[in-house]
Amino acid sequence: MIENKDLEETPEMLADDPVPEGGERAGDPAPGNLPLEIPVEAVRRLEDELAELRDRQLRLAAEYDNFRKRAAREREELAARSQAALVVRLLDVLDDLDRVVAGGAGTENDVIQQALVLIDRKLRKELEAAGLERIDPAGERFDPTLHEAVAVLPAGDEKPDHVVAATFQVGYRFKGSLIRPARVQVYSAEGHL
Repeated sequence: MIENKDLEETPEMLADDPVPEGGERAGDPAPGNLPLEIPVEAVRRLEDELAELRDRQLRLAAEYDNFRKRAAREREELAARSQAALVVRLLDVLDDLDRVVAGGAGTENDVIQQALVLIDRKLRKELEAAGLERIDPAGERFDPTLHEAVAVLPAGDEKPDHVVAATFQVGYRFKGSLIRPARVQVYSAEGHL
């Protein structure tokens, strides 16, 4: 193996070397060319370039990984927003089904009524599996983050203050996000909330 000191030429060594027939030494600049590098300096320069290229490659790989994760997260958020938009459009249909199921008991069209009840159950089951949660707070404590008070009743001795007396329109949450508050009537000692 050649040691680094063997490769380095000192100015004294260059002065003692005879000039070859072409009139140039190995370290002299060639006419019209740049001077040749000393091998040790060339190795150091190449090692530095290699380290810089490796660093750049690692940064690009990390950047790509972050981009991939961000794109996946954005796709999931978009899918959730699209599903929530569909569910919001179906809320009126659910309300209509509630009214038909509640108001149709005991009619002469019992077969149709039973069919509607089965359709209502099946639709609700599928929507619940997708992440829809029904909010019917009758008898529960009033929560302004989930409920919208549309009427107030005076609270008496047996009626606790700030408790939901009746639900006018059920509310819904989709995957934990409120998409429609429950519209309720609330007991209140002060006559307002």
